[in-house]
Amino acid sequence: MTTTASVFSLGPRLLRAEKNKTCQISGLSDKMEKAHFMGLKLFNTLSGRKEELVPVHPGEVRMYVCGVTVYDSCHVGHARSLLTFDVVYRYLQFLGYRVTFVRNFTDVDDKIIQRAKEQGTTANAIAGKFIAEFYRDAKALRLVSPSCEPKATEHIPEIIALIRRLEAKGIAYPVDGDVFFSVDKFPSYGKLSGRRLDELEAGARVEVDERKKSPLDFALWKAAKEGEPSWDSPWGAGRPGWHIECSAMSTKYLGQPFDIHAGGRDLIFPHHENEIAQSEAASELPFARYWIHNELLQINQQKMSKSLGNFYTIQEILERCDAAALRHYFLASHYRSPLDFSEQGLEEAARGVERIYETAARLSRQVPSPASTEPDPALLENFREEMSDDFNTPRALALVFEEVRALNRLLDQGKTAGLNARGEAFKIITGVLGLQGDPEAFFNNKKDRWLRQRGLSSEAIEASIQRRNQARRDKRWEEADHIRTELHDLGIILEDTPGGTVWKVK
Repeated sequence: MTTTASVFSLGPRLLRAEKNKTCQISGLSDKMEKAHFMGLKLFNTLSGRKEELVPVHPGEVRMYVCGVTVYDSCHVGHARSLLTFDVVYRYLQFLGYRVTFVRNFTDVDDKIIQRAKEQGTTANAIAGKFIAEFYRDAKALRLVSPSCEPKATEHIPEIIALIRRLEAKGIAYPVDGDVFFSVDKFPSYGKLSGRRLDELEAGARVEVDERKKSPLDFALWKAAKEGEPSWDSPWGAGRPGWHIECSAMSTKYLGQPFDIHAGGRDLIFPHHENEIAQSEAASELPFARYWIHNELLQINQQKMSKSLGNFYTIQEILERCDAAALRHYFLASHYRSPLDFSEQGLEEAARGVERIYETAARLSRQVPSPASTEPDPALLENFREEMSDDFNTPRALALVFEEVRALNRLLDQGKTAGLNARGEAFKIITGVLGLQGDPEAFFNNKKDRWLRQRGLSSEAIEASIQRRNQARRDKRWEEADHIRTELHDLGIILEDTPGGTVWKVK
């Protein structure tokens, strides 16, 4: 048997950097108790049941999430997956794990090549454009950056080396410059998806090719075609197949076996099934210990996808609501539950997020928190109990809103004793969920979106407020009331405070 170290590089510089990296979630680095590793249960697609997370290396979690194929703008279906695993990443850090999180880009693919032909440009230009768009979307969604974001095209040597190992073992075979994986040489094929080898048939995502020994065999390397990107290889010029890139990149940076492999449910077969086959056949070692898959987003009971044309881009949605509202919308359903996209549901989520920010703003105004404040351990433990049951965000959200009601009730009554600790815990748990930032920025962004949607300007509203203030000073009460009513009809609420008149949108 070949040893792990001789087969795959662990990416030692990356792993050393991860061990030294401070926690990225606001409030956790110096406010948390000691690491609390025990008790996290997650649903493992491989076993079909919830299992307690026991990492390969105690105190560390190494996680790989399949990223996007960069041939078009990301839609909100992608956002569900991105936000799901962003919360998983944040929560693992909350528990005290050192987390190495790798999320890749597929930057060479049939769809990218086709899009380049349609637009009269290169596949590299298409990939570059949509990688830049992805980073814009990731920033807008306020995702915590992964430890590493490798691209397939930057790992051709590792991909070729993996294919050569499979060929040397008699598991891969070349045909006219292509190289295929022989599925019948991997007896446990189908163990992730629960499909039996003798029942599988060539389907929509399995290429039918008479040159293959079996219709289920899949491409590891594709021979170059005129006008397509290619690299030199032992089998001639060509490019990698889709599945092999993730095996090569995940094991380079995380070793084998690593802890968590994740992605959308649509990747279970054939993508993740094929990753397992080629990785385990090459190394004779387990590939990943836990497999997490989020359910797909639907619209009108259909899967949201680019091929069906029934999708909203992330940018289109974020023109209408804050990123925290979209995050709340997804977290209100368990990541393994089907979800049908709803404008009404998104509006309700936006109102819920606003309550969180209003509560945070009230706490900061009425209960200044000393730097040394320790978070309320009972609230953190309740949060941990909910989230450690397979990242149960709906129950965690219910806990958040119970605390919103309790905090506002105490603030209304002027009972501030103990609110420092509760406020600190509230800040941490909403931070882990990604539902809190700077309240002032949140409400300013809401105003800006509202103004853009209506073709108004803040200067015009401020001018109306100044006219009203002058009318009040001149005791022209009817005119002042008329201006307030005009603004109210536009959806603007005025609040007269000791520091002056402020406005917000309904």
